[in-house]
Amino acid sequence: MPASHLCSGPLPVHQFTRRQLLHKVGMGMGGLALAELINGRASAKAVGLSNLPHFPAKAKRVIFLFMSGGVSQLDAFDWKPELKKNHRNELPESLRGSKDKFLPGMAGHQNHFYLAASPYEFKQHGQSGAWVSSMWPETAKVTDDITFIKSMTSDAVNHDPAMIFMNSGSQLPGRPSMGAWLSYGLGCESENLPAFITLISDYPVDQPLSSRLWDSGFLPSQYQGVQFRSSHDPVLFLGDPPGTHREDTRRVIDTLKEMQSLSPVTDGVEADAKARIEQYELAFRMQTSVPEVTDLSKEPDSVFALYGEKSRKPGSLESNCILARRLAQQGVRFIQLYHPGWDHHGGLPDKYPSQSLSADRACASLIQDLKNHGMLEDTLVIWGTEFGRTPFSQGNLSKNDGFGRDHHRNCFTFWMAGGGVKPGLTYGATDELGYQVAENPVTANDLHATMLHLLGIEHERFTYKFQGRDFRLTDVAGKVVKAILA
Repeated sequence: MPASHLCSGPLPVHQFTRRQLLHKVGMGMGGLALAELINGRASAKAVGLSNLPHFPAKAKRVIFLFMSGGVSQLDAFDWKPELKKNHRNELPESLRGSKDKFLPGMAGHQNHFYLAASPYEFKQHGQSGAWVSSMWPETAKVTDDITFIKSMTSDAVNHDPAMIFMNSGSQLPGRPSMGAWLSYGLGCESENLPAFITLISDYPVDQPLSSRLWDSGFLPSQYQGVQFRSSHDPVLFLGDPPGTHREDTRRVIDTLKEMQSLSPVTDGVEADAKARIEQYELAFRMQTSVPEVTDLSKEPDSVFALYGEKSRKPGSLESNCILARRLAQQGVRFIQLYHPGWDHHGGLPDKYPSQSLSADRACASLIQDLKNHGMLEDTLVIWGTEFGRTPFSQGNLSKNDGFGRDHHRNCFTFWMAGGGVKPGLTYGATDELGYQVAENPVTANDLHATMLHLLGIEHERFTYKFQGRDFRLTDVAGKVVKAILA
């Protein structure tokens, strides 16, 4: 039933129960018919749990720059002189174990595992003296704002479970993502936007990115992330259909609210009806707020100059970084950017530079952009990936087009900035060949515990009861990495 029909003249509300009317209205209300919102995929909740935060927070919000596909840390931030000295030598048995033992990657069928030094030059930068590859020159300029964590580990070695694990603390789908947890616990500072928004670069996807990565799992479905697209319609079905007017939509929502007030909420079924009305309200407000926040035309030329010419192209990582800052300014709690293209099993010397140099400028510029707006202090920026890459080659070392690196869960690099993180620090280390963590391992559960701590949440007390068990983002593990806290 179109909204215009519902609102043309007196509304015969006596002909419908509230549930029937909600169902019929949801079938044709344009922006309010938004399937994703009707299913609760945008949070209408402006405030979170009454007992949160547990203590004063250092960070108000999170921007997570997720480089999907598995970035090679050995060609980015983990400089290994010994790897260069042993280039083309076999991986030592002391690291590999017996020759019949399969390695923790995808190339166990290989007969030889030749060590492969990075083809790029490394130098130390900033007062911190952090080692950075020549493929990340802009990041090198902001190393004194960053904490590098060089001892990340994962339990998963294939892309999909590894990405789910890094986002939810579990390799299996069905658990809430970290953004959903924060949306549930802390709500949103904006009443006109969802608390959790996902942006994906318009870039050739080497590994599929599915909504499982920003799912709400067993949490109420309104806490799921909302994907903003780079098209002229950032959120699908948000606009009114032809013949429907905004004032008609307003009358429909008001009438639904009036009907809802006639009978108090008494059980979960009626509570669901109330939640739908709240989501209709958010959708109505988003019809104005989304076009406004996604319109980058009012950004000064200095911002586009900072990020580079690609920032004027909707859907680029550079453009998404600007949008992430704008969303953060509007009070969105968790903004996650996915930038695919890092699955370099082969052709690394040819493919890596164009990939890294583009991401490098975008991510480093975001730090500077946040500083320019006085926001870095209370915005936690996380840069990471699902796992790292091996110090041995996958493919023929004698040919540039064949040289690649395999998946490697044993050790890889993340970095964090702002939001209460100690700047100019390198935490953790790998062995001399970059094969194992040598000191201070950090797990996904530790990362989540630390993120929650910076947001004022004690991770062991932040739970949700499901099927008789109290679940938490950090599962049954996780410790706060106190050494990186400012």
